[in-house]
Amino acid sequence: MAIQPYLIFDGNCRDVLDFYEKVFQTGPANRMTFGDSPPNPDYPLPEEAKDRMMHANLEVEGTKLMFSDTFPGMPYHPGSAITLALVSSDAEKLRSYFEGLSDGGEVLMPLQETFWSKLYGQVRDQFGIEWQISHEEQA
Repeated sequence: MAIQPYLIFDGNCRDVLDFYEKVFQTGPANRMTFGDSPPNPDYPLPEEAKDRMMHANLEVEGTKLMFSDTFPGMPYHPGSAITLALVSSDAEKLRSYFEGLSDGGEVLMPLQETFWSKLYGQVRDQFGIEWQISHEEQA
């Protein structure tokens, strides 16, 4: 069993996926738009929903992140109460991720040594998602 973070956006999920694919140098995310779903004559799909992401997932360092756009008209609160922790023993990779996530975002705590980690920092990316970047020695 795994806990998989699910990130919700308001019509810009495609941009988010493109950004994370670049930062983390992954293959393309698995993507499905609302328009890809089977038609339901009882609930016709509004035109503005067709290109929004219904579901997508992207694997980053062995963790599957899941993504979706809200359905048009649904309430949305950017980055509401979620922080993703990226932990690795590869300091160079962590520096690269921190730099990539900082592009267009806000550094909340610069990468630095702390009492619990040789390298730790916090950044809010350009989409409002907060990340903790932490170095952890291999066991």
